[in-house]
Amino acid sequence: MVTRPQISPSRRAACQVLLRVFEEDAYADHAFRTAAAGLDDRDRALAQRLAYGSVQRVRTLDHAIETLGRRKVHRLDPPVRAALRLGAYQLGFVDGVPRYAAVNESVELARAAGLSRAVAFTNAVLRRLADGIGELLDALPEASAREAALKHSYPDWIAETWWRDLGASGALELMRAQNEPAEVAVRLVHGEIEGRSDPHIPGAWLVDRIDESALAEGRIWPQSRASQLVGLAVGAREGDRTLDLCAAPGGKATMLAGEVVAVDVNEARAQELEVMARRLGAAGVRVVVADGRELPPELDGFDRALVDAPCSGLGVLNRRPDLRWRAEALPELQLELVQAAAQRVRPGGTIVYSVCTINADESEAVVDASGLEVDLELADEWPQFRHPSRPEFLQTLPHVHGTAGFFVARMRVGGAGPT
Repeated sequence: MVTRPQISPSRRAACQVLLRVFEEDAYADHAFRTAAAGLDDRDRALAQRLAYGSVQRVRTLDHAIETLGRRKVHRLDPPVRAALRLGAYQLGFVDGVPRYAAVNESVELARAAGLSRAVAFTNAVLRRLADGIGELLDALPEASAREAALKHSYPDWIAETWWRDLGASGALELMRAQNEPAEVAVRLVHGEIEGRSDPHIPGAWLVDRIDESALAEGRIWPQSRASQLVGLAVGAREGDRTLDLCAAPGGKATMLAGEVVAVDVNEARAQELEVMARRLGAAGVRVVVADGRELPPELDGFDRALVDAPCSGLGVLNRRPDLRWRAEALPELQLELVQAAAQRVRPGGTIVYSVCTINADESEAVVDASGLEVDLELADEWPQFRHPSRPEFLQTLPHVHGTAGFFVARMRVGGAGPT
């Protein structure tokens, strides 16, 4: 009797994630939560690395499979496709994984799906990948945006956007950075924690892991340093009334002093925001379920507004592995939200506009189209994050600042003088 290799729980879970993301259009984090249920910490960590890495690198993986396997990926049975992608990722991008484990367990994943007729093919392709994927990846050029998109596994339009906005060198550095794990950062609400405090952003800490007890007690909140920068840029003070127009999940709203009206269009997310505000002791936050473009008439006369608008998310692609394959720019919606906020802020009040993206079409172009006066003091307050080509704005960059990519502008509503 032939003894076949066992499939590790981590590889089985990772394969399930790949199937759900690419065959069922599931979100990677949701699929992973289900697939990893019951795994111990070690298996869970490996499953997440394999699943998320394979999702991120799928364009490059498919190129390798088609080149070395000599078969179009879209013609393969879904379980075979998932098994080959998972095996190719381990062989091409993960140090320390034994070749036999990557090959044999991927073959067994195809067999376990009931595809005995495809086992020999899967085995043959994986052995070709094991022999040739390293050389193939090293030989991929990156002299143009489209070449770099294939080498680093991005849609062409994202590579072209970064090539345009950052130049070839900056775009390549950003592509590499967004394929690496994101920082683990928290906002310290009160008390003490283990970690490294950020020298520039008060309250921001880098940690090795999220302390679940501190989170449950409301002493910390997981939040990138760039996101915390946005909350600080609002400049809300005690006695101010601030409108947060796209507030969920609430990390920024709960940073703001004074009275805060936190608006979100999604009722479930708004309820989660209320729970989070209570946990963090943010007593000044009042949650309203509404479309930010169609607010109740009584929400008016605010001193400040924050428009942290929906966007393509090109600054957080290393946090959401499938986002690069779903992302779309939303400049029309973003402009509508800024204009709506301007109608609700008193003369002389300020609006902070932010997006977690690196795309001029959703950033400075939206501010320019709004016609609002730019508050030049913002960049003077945070010179280390000054936008590389528009120095009146802020732009954090993963490959420069080691945090998420956020654009931040502060504008003044016409009328009375500064606040």
